Amino acid sequence: MSEMITADLVDLDLSADTKEAAARALAERMVAKGRVTDLDGFLADVAAREAQMPTGLDGGIGIPHCRSAHVTEPTLAFGRSADGVDFGAPDGPADLIFLIAAPAGADDAHLTILSSLARQLMNAEFTTALRSAQDAETATALIRGDARTDTASSADTGGSAADVGTQGDAGAEGTSENTAASPGAASAGAAAGSTTETVTTETVTSTAEETATAATSAESEESEAPASLASPASPSAARPFRIVAVTSCPTGIAHTYMAAESLENAGRDAGVEVVVETQGSAGFTRLDPGVIAAADGVIFAHDVPVRDKDRFAGKPTVDVGVKAGINRPGALISEVQEKAERGEATGGTAPTPVERSGDTAEGYGTKLRKWLMSGVSYMVPFVAAGGLLIALGFAIGGYQINKAPSVMDHFVWTQTDSWAALLFQIGGVAFGFLIPVLAGYIAYGMADRPGLVPGFVGGAIALTINAGFLGALAAGLIAGGVVMAIQKARIPAALRGIMPVVVIPLISSAIVGFLMFVVIGKPIASAQKAMTDWLNGLTGSNAILLGALLGLMMCFDLGGPVNKVAYTFATAGIAVASPSDSAMKIMAAVMAAGMVPPLAMALATTVRGKLFNRTERENGKAAWVLGASFITEGAIPFAAADPLRVIPSSMVGGAITGGLSMAFGATLRAPHGGIFVVPLIGNPFLYLIAIAAGVCVTTALVVVLKSTRRQAPGGSADDAGGATAEKRQPIAA
Repeated sequence: MSEMITADLVDLDLSADTKEAAARALAERMVAKGRVTDLDGFLADVAAREAQMPTGLDGGIGIPHCRSAHVTEPTLAFGRSADGVDFGAPDGPADLIFLIAAPAGADDAHLTILSSLARQLMNAEFTTALRSAQDAETATALIRGDARTDTASSADTGGSAADVGTQGDAGAEGTSENTAASPGAASAGAAAGSTTETVTTETVTSTAEETATAATSAESEESEAPASLASPASPSAARPFRIVAVTSCPTGIAHTYMAAESLENAGRDAGVEVVVETQGSAGFTRLDPGVIAAADGVIFAHDVPVRDKDRFAGKPTVDVGVKAGINRPGALISEVQEKAERGEATGGTAPTPVERSGDTAEGYGTKLRKWLMSGVSYMVPFVAAGGLLIALGFAIGGYQINKAPSVMDHFVWTQTDSWAALLFQIGGVAFGFLIPVLAGYIAYGMADRPGLVPGFVGGAIALTINAGFLGALAAGLIAGGVVMAIQKARIPAALRGIMPVVVIPLISSAIVGFLMFVVIGKPIASAQKAMTDWLNGLTGSNAILLGALLGLMMCFDLGGPVNKVAYTFATAGIAVASPSDSAMKIMAAVMAAGMVPPLAMALATTVRGKLFNRTERENGKAAWVLGASFITEGAIPFAAADPLRVIPSSMVGGAITGGLSMAFGATLRAPHGGIFVVPLIGNPFLYLIAIAAGVCVTTALVVVLKSTRRQAPGGSADDAGGATAEKRQPIAA
């Protein structure tokens, strides 16, 4: 196995002043070593990972990392900055910067060794030694484990730097398996001679089941370690508080294992037993069911869905992002203990990051956005399927097909109109789920599965009383709030098992139904009708301004929350059997504007390819199809690499297209489809002109902005990808 880091990959005088420049400087060393084949393609992958979540950590550490097809073998580059580089850490810039590059198909052993390094970054002696290293060879030896810090030779430090490079394949299993060993023993890669290392070595040749057995056996035999979570028979009065945790991050290389190390260390300091299941790129081994059963509480520190969450149901649970597990583990442990004292327990598993309320430190505005996006994300497939089926029905049978009798009563296999009616009526049924699904999954985003029943009930009531999408929003939020309130009540242990199945659905549905039918349903229905009447009355400049605003929203975040708000607003108007003319104009404007960014990026890479790197030019070819299909996300790779030029340009073009579409009076009955539903568009020729105008404007702006970028002598136009580089000067004013 080749070494992942050498002295050539270390820069102790990193002069970069931005995270993009720092990543480029370190990546250039990887290119020189033949570890990276496409510099700009790799940096685009790094930027895309950075866009998901900042990689700065407390303590002056930055760990930009990604898995990329442009990496030939797992590689680590290290840079030390005198002035520091901002990687988004709460406590300021990072002076220790690790660029971790993993191939798209990297083997588990290499990834786990990289993860062992991530754990080492939680060791203060390790980082102090790196800051005082006098030359690249010394720093390389520290990182690889050829040299130890003054205190790392003791097993009490929680693992030595030497273990990162010397455990070899044992480290591959050790990082994930050590979390199942005694929390009192040293964590991943403890010094030679400890019982934990013995378990780690054994796991190399054992199966997952044998691993769990070996770890549990080693724990029970170690008399000086704290009582094992897998030994529920120990007297409760003599044992400490027990916590099981799961950590995971989008890449599964660094934050996953750093959060695990941080939680384990905080648990030892607090006298609490913490056992962590790391769900990283190298795979994971599930915690023993006995360990989970004996636990007093659960911590989820994750930014991707936790796998098999049902295992942890019925216990006091804290659900946060992975960085909270790194930055404030002690507070999370205290929060779990407080919930246990109050008798709080989750009726089911905690929701995923897309669906959950988020980190407890997030404001209510952020939580509300996530709750609403949960509902929208589940509603959109019903919109697409139902809307396109309705559109096909119209295309085959004409616009009078909505008056056809039920196919249950009249269906002739050989008649085209019967098939058109069938498609239309299936689409209508799918559309009928929009409001209940929106309400149900808003409640699900707030309170997980216990929120589904009252959410769907409230949404169905909103549909019944004609409260529309406003009623769905209200019903979902009320249902989620009611369930969350019930879950906070003190519940005897004997009743916790029936709470999610009987008690919560019964009480919450009754409360939501009462509020929707008797208290707030009628006012919301009146507000929905008033909004519909207002939209139907829009003409002239007001309609054009609305189209421009919707175009701006569609292009602001290219498929993100703002984009989805505009799209949901449009689909709400046509989610009826006979949508109004204004509603169909709004839908047309929204789809037209959403097609602009990817089509414009495709055109820009065609007419001025030298302004884009090779990866972007390849993405441009795919963007033609994505844009034509109304998949706005096709422009995301370009926006991630160069947001300050791509996004404003897209917004201008989208606003022009949206405004022109409304001015031309184009209408659309289908909620999706792009150019493939042009036959269903009113004034199709002018509609295509509106799209072409926005695409041309966006293309021109992107080309001009990229062309005005001043480059230092020797800079290559092919470097233009949006990431700030040391070779590149700031944009001209």
